[in-house]
Amino acid sequence: MGQAGMAEAAVRYLRSTRTPAPGPVEALPRPELRCVGEDERAPLDQREFRSVMGRFATGVTIVTAPPATSDAAPAGFACQSFSSLSLDPPLVAFMVGRTSTTWPRIARAGVFCVNVLGAGQDELCRSFAVSGADKFSGVAYDAAPVSGSPRLSGAVAWIDCAIHAVHTGGDHLIVVGRVNALGTGTDDPDGPLLFHRGRFARLTEG
Repeated sequence: MGQAGMAEAAVRYLRSTRTPAPGPVEALPRPELRCVGEDERAPLDQREFRSVMGRFATGVTIVTAPPATSDAAPAGFACQSFSSLSLDPPLVAFMVGRTSTTWPRIARAGVFCVNVLGAGQDELCRSFAVSGADKFSGVAYDAAPVSGSPRLSGAVAWIDCAIHAVHTGGDHLIVVGRVNALGTGTDDPDGPLLFHRGRFARLTEG
């Protein structure tokens, strides 16, 4: 057999042993959701739960939304329970208490912007953590490019989103947002603002 014949035989062999291309991945079935019965609740003390969870350091954000109507004001609240969720499609998530008075305004707007705070913005965070006050009084911001949600000056990053889904999670709601635009803002020399054991904290270089 000449070289051409051997090459042809090799190609036939490789084709016969080639692993077939994988087919599309099927989504797992949606789990059945139900309420937890009173007799199924773990005997956990809420103060201990809060104390232990507080050992996990988180970043700090302010979630904002544009006015839902022409005569309304923008909405916003301080949020530490924020996370990236999916790369394809690009999704993020945050958690908000079901008793929040700000969440219904964000829900009506249908969009929001996550403002990631720098280490020097702890006072700004405190002002957005109160209820009933004019949180945007004296606060510099412009409009996020897609949603028009307030994009706060001095934030180290911003993520402009549309509400994608909302799920229940005990006494909180899990809000999933589809990212339409994002970017970085002012570089804080001390890094991002953190929350740890009930207090604001900063990164330390060591």
